[in-house]
Amino acid sequence: MPECDHCGGHVSEGFERVFADEYGRLFACPGCSANAGIAEAARHRAENGKAL
Repeated sequence: MPECDHCGGHVSEGFERVFADEYGRLFACPGCSANAGIAEAARHRAENGKAL
């Protein structure tokens, strides 16, 4: 089961397909980011290297 690289929370395969980057990394999920801000949080964390 896919999980968020930021918080370790489990996400659905559909969520992973939509929000993971080209390497399969998830920088945010509903458990660690507001639903409305997942894309923005993911972009910000990816730019700053926070999920690795």
